[in-house]
Amino acid sequence: QVQLQESGPGLVKPSQTLSLTCTVSGGSIITPYYYWSWIRQPPGKGLEWMGTIDIRGTTYYSPSLKSRTSISRDTSKNQFTLQLTSVTPEDTAVYYCAILRRPPQDSITTMLQDFARYLELKGQGTLVTVSS
Repeated sequence: QVQLQESGPGLVKPSQTLSLTCTVSGGSIITPYYYWSWIRQPPGKGLEWMGTIDIRGTTYYSPSLKSRTSISRDTSKNQFTLQLTSVTPEDTAVYYCAILRRPPQDSITTMLQDFARYLELKGQGTLVTVSS
């Protein structure tokens, strides 16, 4: 059974870079039709898709966060990471790593536009607070 575990600092100062790592166990990060993703939930708000990396290492980012977001992976460690630069208090949220699973008949665009429908699994989440 695949499990996801987020790790990283819980407090980041404004203007700094938020860095989180997701460790995957019980499965491979190069599983076909799995898209390794980061989503977040600010206090009192819904889930927001941030970005995704596929088995080829191709990345996809939310247009609203693209200029500040970078996702990478280390297949030897079965991990993928998130970096969010120039954070502000509005980036305070619970951050989740997640798997989106795309049926072959659906396009990647469709999956990313309606990510919640394709959400296969997410980690327990980690609260990151942006504050000085």
